[in-house]
Order: sequence, then C-alpha cells, then structure tokens
Amino acid sequence: MATIAVDFDGTIVEHRYPEIGAERPFAIDTLKMLIKDRHKLILWSVREGKLLEDAVEWCRQRGVEFYAINRDYPEETTDNNPHFSRKLNTIDYFIDDRNIGGLPDWGTIYRMISRRKTWHDIIVEEVQSATLTSYEETHPKKKPWWRF
Repeated sequence: MATIAVDFDGTIVEHRYPEIGAERPFAIDTLKMLIKDRHKLILWSVREGKLLEDAVEWCRQRGVEFYAINRDYPEETTDNNPHFSRKLNTIDYFIDDRNIGGLPDWGTIYRMISRRKTWHDIIVEEVQSATLTSYEETHPKKKPWWRF
C-alpha cells in the first residue's frame, strides 16, 4: 500500500485552470483502481478555497474520494503539527503533469505503481518487447525437415 499525491489540473483533467477541463483518458478509472488496491490518494493541487472545493466535488461525483487534500493526512493542522507546510512528507509517489518527460498515460502509471516499476523499467520492458517482436517477425522459425 502506497501513499500517492495526485495533481488535478493537467493530470486528472486537461489544464483549463481556473476552469475544470475535460477528464484525461482513464484518469478516474485508474484512480478508482488504485483506491480499490488500498493505496491512499492525496489530492495535491495549487487550487485553494472554492476552486479546490470544485475540484474535490468533481472527483467525488465520479466516485473518487481522497484520503487527504493538500496535506499529509486528513486531520493535519498547525495545531497538531507545528511544522505543517504545503510540502508533503509521507508520499511514496507523485503523479503530476509537470514531471520531467511529461505525464505517462494512466495505464502506464497504474503498471508502474502496481508492479513497483520505475519509468525507466517500463521503457526498457517496452523496448525489449518491441525488439523481440521485430526479431521474430524478421526471423521466422523454420519448420523442422520432418514436418510438412
């Protein structure tokens, strides 16, 4: 079980801030799968106030409930954490469109988390698979001489 911070604008939805853009393909379905897999999702957004409430409600209407919103845990305040800041400290993964290399598709994100693979691991697997497929296409197996 991992704790995963997820950005909203440009990640769950297309970037149309301060409006809410259209859902990015498979974002909500993937988030629901991660919740079902018992990961803790934290909505991590630059949005505040009404704009943040709108984003949370948009997700809620689609069946995504976050463990916490813009904090490490739901009850975190300056009263019970004198070092409270907007910097998350308990995160295993960040899903954000501002990653170096951009945002992978949501299927790849799910594979990375569920298989505990890095972006590098996924790329290497895909290159190896493509290379093997290409080799098999250009070097078909020969029939043994005793088969017709």
